[in-house]
Amino acid sequence: MTDKLFEDAVAAQTDEFSRLELLAKWFRGLDDPVRLGILTVLRRGEKSVEELCEILGMKQPRISNHLACLRWCGFVATRRQGQRIFYRIADPNVEKILDLAQDSLARNAEWVLTCTRA
Repeated sequence: MTDKLFEDAVAAQTDEFSRLELLAKWFRGLDDPVRLGILTVLRRGEKSVEELCEILGMKQPRISNHLACLRWCGFVATRRQGQRIFYRIADPNVEKILDLAQDSLARNAEWVLTCTRA
């Protein structure tokens, strides 16, 4: 293999690894029960931080911290109305992914529950 072909092969593997790392990072945006709870509530329509706190039974700083993560990753978007900010799901694919995850979990709940590797 020539040096150029070798370099191209290494670059392709590096690019693929980088994409996988980025995808794993994207999934980590969903890797928290609070963030999943927020997204579940937002599936029913936009909510303010105060409404999310009441529905989820959590304090505002905790909800706001998770909303910042979800917003930064593009999972949620905001709308300001006076002093209030309302959150909604920004990417319709997020809802599809949550549906697929629920379907998969329904078939594999026992295995997921007993998994000691994740």
